[in-house]
Amino acid sequence: MILLDPELEPDSALAAAHAKQAAASGSLRNLRIPSTRTLGRYVGEAQAAVGLLDQVTVLLTTDATIRDLNRRFRGKDEATDVLSFPSTNPAAGPEKIAGDVAISVETARKQAAEQGHALAVELRVLILHGLLHLAGYDHEGDSGKMERRERQLRTKLGLPQGLIERASAERTKTRRRKP
Repeated sequence: MILLDPELEPDSALAAAHAKQAAASGSLRNLRIPSTRTLGRYVGEAQAAVGLLDQVTVLLTTDATIRDLNRRFRGKDEATDVLSFPSTNPAAGPEKIAGDVAISVETARKQAAEQGHALAVELRVLILHGLLHLAGYDHEGDSGKMERRERQLRTKLGLPQGLIERASAERTKTRRRKP
């Protein structure tokens, strides 16, 4: 299920505010949030690829909301791109629940522009990353297991470079710049 935070600016207002960015990327369409139906279909496809069959809710939200969630649940007072919240009671109710994923659309837009692809593509990358966390993967301490799985699934789902690879590439660049 896809939920849109009511605090998100409507695409038309956001598109006007980001017209300069859109001109650089070639199209206002690249900044628009895909329909919840389109994203919902992708979530189902990605869940099947990950092997995560239980119910997942994806919240598309603002930097302010994700910063608040990050502060409250991870102790980090900063906006981020994606957060995952595995269910603490997966067998509750008639449907099993895998958990929730929250994505900052504002951060996703910036990252999409930096990567040279549409917001829709970036949202798919972030959804996959979040689903892998719900499936129990943790790139911060698994010796590359999540990165390898994410790479396999990105290839299968036709997605570009993932978050873990981007972070690794950025760390490598930073190390090379140091004297």
